[in-house]
Formats: sequence, C-alpha cells, structure tokens
Amino acid sequence: MANVIDDKLVLAISSRALFDLSESHKVYLSSGVEAYRQYQIEHEDEILEPGDAFPLVEKLLNLNTRLGRARVEVILVSRNSADTGLRVFNSIHHYGLSISRAAFVGGRSPYPYLKAFGCDLFLSTHAEDVRNALEAGFAAATILSGGASRAASDELRIAFDGDAVLFSDESERVYQSGGLAAFQASEREAAREPLRGGPFKGFLAALNLLQREFPDDACPIRTALVTARSAPAHERVIRTLREWDIRLDESLFLGGLTKSAFLEAFAADVFFDDQAGHCELAREVVATGHVPHGISNEPSL
Repeated sequence: MANVIDDKLVLAISSRALFDLSESHKVYLSSGVEAYRQYQIEHEDEILEPGDAFPLVEKLLNLNTRLGRARVEVILVSRNSADTGLRVFNSIHHYGLSISRAAFVGGRSPYPYLKAFGCDLFLSTHAEDVRNALEAGFAAATILSGGASRAASDELRIAFDGDAVLFSDESERVYQSGGLAAFQASEREAAREPLRGGPFKGFLAALNLLQREFPDDACPIRTALVTARSAPAHERVIRTLREWDIRLDESLFLGGLTKSAFLEAFAADVFFDDQAGHCELAREVVATGHVPHGISNEPSL
C-alpha cells in the first residue's frame, strides 16, 4: 500500500468549512458534546447545505474529470468522531463529491495529520487549528462565513494577497515600522532581491503545475495577485515570481484601494489575505480565507 499521496494537489478541509453545520454547532455551544452527538445521530439522514468552501471543493474535484485522472484529492479532517461524522459523509455522497479519505479526531485538532496526508492546503473554520497548521509549515486559512456565491462557472478562480501570504512579511514589517515612504524606498533598493516565500508559495506552485497540464487557451484555473502595493514596489514582486518560475494570470497593484470591488470583478471563488480588516470587507462579496500569519497577526505589546 502507498505511504503517501503522490502526484496530487491535496486539500484538507474541515466539515464546517465544507458544509453548513451552524445549527448543530449551536447545539454544541449551548448544550455540550453529548447533546451535539445525539443531535447529529438524530439528523444523520438529513442532507447538509453546502458551506462557504463547497464551491471551491467542487471545482477542484472537477479538474480530475477534465484531466481524465486524479490530480486533486480532497480529504475531510474533522474534530467530529466517526459516529457524529456519518451525517457529513452522507452529505458528501448525496452531492457526488469524490472524497473517500478522512480523519475524525474526536474533539482534538486534526492538524497533526496534515503531514501524513501530504497536504498542500488546509481550510477550516477553527482559527486555532489554522494557526497550528501555519506554524507547522502548511498553507492554511480560516474560512469566514458570509461570502457571496459567484455566478455558476466551470472556471476555478483563486485570488491571493501578496505580503505574508504568497511572500514573507519582511516588507510589511518595514511598512508598519517606518511608514509608506520607508517601505517604498526599501522595495526600490531591494527590487532585484527576491522576496522570501510565504505560507502559500507552495500551494500556488502546485496550482501552477496543474495549470500546465491544460492548453494555455483552455485552462480552467485562473489565479490573481490582489495587493495593496503599487509602483515602485511592484518590481520586486514581478522579479520574485520570475525567480520562482511561478505564473500568476492577473496581478492587481491597487495602491491602497479597497480590494472588494476588484475581487468581485475578478469573480474569485476564494480570496486569501493575512489582514483581518481586508478579510471582513472581502467576505461580503467573495468566499474569504483569513491567513493568520505575519506581523499583522502578532499580539500587540
């Protein structure tokens, strides 16, 4: 038997990111674990409504059909027990999602299993699990509720912030300590020095490999950088991506403009950003994943 999942982009997702479990979660919060367990058993034949990350999962899995082979794997990782998780698997079957592997960890964090599954990305609604995954070196984000569903389309569109997401937070630290002028001067001076990779560099690279398996004029995956940077800070970003040999289909250098309208225009299926304020605005128009990484997420002294 295989020891790892080779040659695949692997997404690990929690049950509450995949499905709408808000009602049962209220039971858990108000009445505890045993009441939650009983509620799930009593309702296990009732199909759950799709959650905020459901469209993303559906489109990722559809790539396998387009390619004629399994290049994407989605794994369910859940704080549920297998007993309470039966309702989730019943819903997976109902929607025809090709998800066969799972880790039910009975109230504990599932992040220790990410390495064993070879995960490229972890999505959850549990912020602590996401932080633990990021600290362990995985791309991870907290899926925020409330994201508007975009119009039905076969194209998968993923948008990323730059600093502290695709790139390290080294430049953001200069900005927060010295202001815009210091940031621009630093970026101009370091324009030919590639930025260090951030937590989502590996996931973007894996997406790039998938994109290269499709014809250039018929690729169903589209990526975008949506950043508050502007000239002259754009050059270092462009040269960094060139050095990494990673392609982004669109790059939006907004110079501090609010990102929401641009994310809506791009029609993102999901947007990843490290700053909570940006995420709160973005979640009103697109599904949004908060990446609690870097200086903007460090405790204030």
